[in-house]
Amino acid sequence: MVLGSLFGWLSSDLAIDLGTANTLVFVKGKGIVLREPSVVAVRKNGRSKRVLAVGQEAKMMLGKTPGNIVAIRPMKDGVIADFEVTEAMLRYFIRMVHNRRTLARPRIIVSVPSGITQVENRAVRESAESAGAREVYLTEEPMAAAIGAGLPITEPTANMVVDIGGGTTEVAVISLGGIVYGRSVRVAGDKMDDAILHHIKRRYNLLIGEHSAETIKIKLGDVLPQAPYEQMEIKGRDLVSGVPKTIAIDASEIRSAISEQVETIIETVKSALEQTPPELAADIVDKGIVVTGGGALLKNLDKLLREETGLPIIIADDPLSSVVLGSGKALDNLNVLKEIMLP
Repeated sequence: MVLGSLFGWLSSDLAIDLGTANTLVFVKGKGIVLREPSVVAVRKNGRSKRVLAVGQEAKMMLGKTPGNIVAIRPMKDGVIADFEVTEAMLRYFIRMVHNRRTLARPRIIVSVPSGITQVENRAVRESAESAGAREVYLTEEPMAAAIGAGLPITEPTANMVVDIGGGTTEVAVISLGGIVYGRSVRVAGDKMDDAILHHIKRRYNLLIGEHSAETIKIKLGDVLPQAPYEQMEIKGRDLVSGVPKTIAIDASEIRSAISEQVETIIETVKSALEQTPPELAADIVDKGIVVTGGGALLKNLDKLLREETGLPIIIADDPLSSVVLGSGKALDNLNVLKEIMLP
């Protein structure tokens, strides 16, 4: 017990946004200190695995590794797909923010999708404990995103949040410190990347990697593109001849490639509005919908949502950091933390 409190004294409390695409770490009293891709490069030797690189360095290896090295994304659809690698990644990030001190035993808040199962919940908790956490609190992503976006979640008024991440899209109506209606769909940035990759493979017989698909989405992704369409050149392997080649694509193609995913997100928002109690719906008409997460940066998504719902759409000031900032604010206020914490 004495050792635990000593290690706790040596450690800083952390809030971690354990995302499918990126992991962000917030240190109490310092703010966001780490923003790295959720990727781990592992060298396989028989049954044993040795971590070679984590984060940005590992992401650069995706699709470029020799046979005995694999670059793994341990998070899939917002939850842990590879327990062992997630634990190694968390341990690396915890040591990194504590300047490589191995005795660090911080208290950690981890944000998770609102549709998470008990088994997935336990996997996140155990993974953080195995990585060296003294205490682990779990909070739902839309609640953390709402706090991070500066919404008055404890007041008796409706706050509607749409958090579009890498693995999941979370839609929630929040009032009096609780989620009145919440829905999580496993359609978000990663599914858009896959759709772009398959579109280019089908139409041009060209094979590209995940990293290239994400770059195309960031540069050309636009849900309401207008002529003259923005273009870019992409490189890949020709599936017919087997040799590398370059082609040009434009924003209108990417719009049609990701249309199914965008439609799913819009339908999820509409469904949430239909399920919202009338008194809270009246508040949403006045206050609008706040959009956070990496998907909020998709060009003209706010305009399309406004057209489809007829409501004001507000993009959070720092959509990529809303979840971790909200969890970080909860670290400073234990009363808020107790209210938003998952049992």
